[in-house]
Parts: sequence; C-alpha cells; structure tokens
Amino acid sequence: MKFQSISPEGLKTYSLRDRKSKVSIKDFSRPVVAGGTLNDFINTLPEILAVKDLKDITRTIIKAYKTKKLIAAGMGAHVIKVGLSPVIIDLIQRGVIQAIALNGAGIVHDFEIALAGKTSEEVDEELGKGTFGMADETGRLLNDAIRKGVKKGWGLGRSVGEMINSSKFPYKDISLLAASVRQGIPVTVHVALGADILHMHPRMDGGATGECSYRDFKLFAGVVSRLEGGVYLNIGSAVILPEVFLKALTMVRNLGYKVRNFTTVNMDFIQRYRPLTNVVRRPTKDGTGRGYTLTGHHEIMVPLLAAAIIEGLSKP
Repeated sequence: MKFQSISPEGLKTYSLRDRKSKVSIKDFSRPVVAGGTLNDFINTLPEILAVKDLKDITRTIIKAYKTKKLIAAGMGAHVIKVGLSPVIIDLIQRGVIQAIALNGAGIVHDFEIALAGKTSEEVDEELGKGTFGMADETGRLLNDAIRKGVKKGWGLGRSVGEMINSSKFPYKDISLLAASVRQGIPVTVHVALGADILHMHPRMDGGATGECSYRDFKLFAGVVSRLEGGVYLNIGSAVILPEVFLKALTMVRNLGYKVRNFTTVNMDFIQRYRPLTNVVRRPTKDGTGRGYTLTGHHEIMVPLLAAAIIEGLSKP
C-alpha cells in the first residue's frame, strides 16, 4: 500500500468562547483567609470532581436527616484504630447516624480502647514469638460477653455493647458499641470465624459467636429494609461488610420491601472491587438512587464530612 500525507488545510474550526467546557473559573478554589469559619473553608474548595461529590453527599445526608430517613454506617476496624470513634459517636448522639455495622475486628479495638485507652499491637514483632493476639482481657472478656449475650437472645453487637456500657472501664465513653447501646440504635457485628484474635482464645465458643453474628445479620437486614430514601455509608470495609450488605439487600427485596431510591457512599483510601461493585454500583443500578466514592485517609475524610454535615445542619 502507498499512503499520502493529509494536510490540515481547510479544517473547520470554531471559537473557544462558543465551545462547551467542563471546567470554568467560576468553579475554581479560592485562597483560605485566616480566621474564617469552617463553612468559609468549604466554600473555598473547587466545585469540581471529589469536592462536588462531597458537597452532594453532605446535602443528601442533611436532606435524609431532615426528612427522617435512615442514615446507616458500616465500618471497618481501621476507622476505630485511627481515632475516629468520638466523631462517629457525636453523629450518633445528634441522631444523624441511626445504625452501625462493624466487622469482627471492630469489637476488638473498641473494647481495648474502652478498657485500656489503647489498641493495635505490633503484629510483625509479636507473630514470630507466637504472642500476637494473646492479650488475656480481650479474648476472655469479649468471649464471656458473647456467651452471656447469646443466652439473653442478643446479637453480638449488643452483647459486647451492653458489657462495655455496664462496666467500670475508664474510657467507655468513647466506645462505639456502648454509645450505640446507650442511644438505643442497632449495632451489628459481622464475623468471619477464625479472622479475629478472640477466636484463638480458649474461651471462644464458636456456636455462641456464630449464633450472635447471625442474629446481627437478620437485624442488619431489618436496617437495610428501611433504607428507602436514606443513605448507607461503607467506611473502610473492603470485603466483609460489602458482601453482607449485598446479601441483606437482596433478601429484603426478595421479601417485597421497597429499597430502590437510596444513596450509597464508599469511603476508603483505596477503592476496591467489592465496595465499588456491592455498595456503589449494583445496589443503586435499578433505582433512582446514586452511588458515590470518596477516596482519602479516614482520619481526614471522615471528620471533614462530619464537619460539613454539622455545619449544614446549623443553617436554618
């Protein structure tokens, strides 16, 4: 084949001023002025991409709160480990978050903070010595709470929450589980057997743990059944809670509950397959809801979103 060069001469052009553009200077950020309010800061952010999503999510949560729709949060244990329990508890006490779901590691870190004011061991150092996860109080008291709770007909979240709330632990005021019990909101824990350090303890009762966690799954399904018009946040759980959420959602839809028009948000510092698929995309695909992603470190993004919500709620 032989080819000839094509000259651009004769191309039709148009004025840049007439072209539709995705970015405009009216959406640009503005420098922060010292001494301004939080709302002043938020208004300096560019009305583009993640900031636009952040503002949309904030408005959606505020609307759900004001119209008495459900706002629920599923959280990985890292949210607790990076010191965000006081922020979440504040939202619970304000009535913004009305249901909490945790993975099994969540009760470990919540308990240790309530009892000792510290958590998260050096796994690399302890694993070689065979001492990783061998804190006596964590394995003993959590398993005892679950054993007692199963006899009372409670789920795992309530069993641990009631134990912490009725204890004399010096830091129980920053326990998510205890705060949920005090506020009377559902707190559910979804366990993968063998995944948490208390499962290695000699007082571990697989039957009690499984039964309590299954009770929590059924309670969580009840939470999901009320999500029409509401918001579900998945914060830092990459596998367990996205899977549990998807199963609970399909179960309640199968039973005839209308859960189509709601908003989902996945917050994490890495966006992964299961949250993007099982929280953001699939659940909102066939309805009029929308799924969002916010990418960033929890210790920055969660307080930022919480602050934006509180600021928005303060406006008439």
